[in-house]
Amino acid sequence: MSCHTTGSRTVFFDDFRAPALDRAAWNVRVTGATVNNEQQAYVDSSQTVSVLPDGSVPDSQGVLVIQPRFSPGFVTPEGRRFDFLSGRIDTREKVRFTYGTVEARIMLCGGPGLWPAFWALGDEARWPDCGEIDIMENVGEPDWVSAALHGPGYSGETALTNRLYLPPGDDVTRWHVYSLEWSAQSLVFRVDGRMLYRVSRAMVEFLGPWAYDTEKYLILNFALGGTFPFKTNGVLHPYRGIPQETVTRIQAGEARMMVDWVKVTGAIEETDVRML
Repeated sequence: MSCHTTGSRTVFFDDFRAPALDRAAWNVRVTGATVNNEQQAYVDSSQTVSVLPDGSVPDSQGVLVIQPRFSPGFVTPEGRRFDFLSGRIDTREKVRFTYGTVEARIMLCGGPGLWPAFWALGDEARWPDCGEIDIMENVGEPDWVSAALHGPGYSGETALTNRLYLPPGDDVTRWHVYSLEWSAQSLVFRVDGRMLYRVSRAMVEFLGPWAYDTEKYLILNFALGGTFPFKTNGVLHPYRGIPQETVTRIQAGEARMMVDWVKVTGAIEETDVRML
């Protein structure tokens, strides 16, 4: 991982070199409160968050792997029971930025009810006033990904969301670069350079206050089931939003989110990135 603020447009970069996650840049989160009726507990474990060494993936220095696990009856420190474990990492209180271009090269896996995401969130206020930027979400449908904004007056069932359907012969199980171009006037989401969604300041302020002039931090996570997957696939059993076929894939170790690199770039005078 490298970060600098002079002499280059790259102000944050992590290519996940082995042997382990760089904890100077990333936190591994453990489940506290659970939202969206999600079916997983987040744990800090090499079983759910790991780094593959150089050579494991062609043309890569190393790869982050976030992998859900089937673990019936797991009890969290709060006393809640879950049958699935998974991973969530973020740069909160370590790397924060305002404006610029945010990118990640990611390979997902198909399976109804799988809910991997790459997103950014503020921490200066309570959600949704802090502003949430969903750069990439997928709920196991292999042919599309989505992007969304959540803020004061436009959270939850937000009008500010869109999907991009991938071309025939391509899907989320291949490597793609998911990106956000963020300025004081707009947010533009792309997949491999192809526009997914453009949201202007005027579009946001038609619904509520613009929450995107303040610092955000990055999040990569792999949720399972819950509201968004259920609304997409209508599955209730054996878990809300998760059919048995997906449970079987998780048990077989076939459900993984792989991240080759994450990068934040931008003109230095326009992009404020802080290592805390």
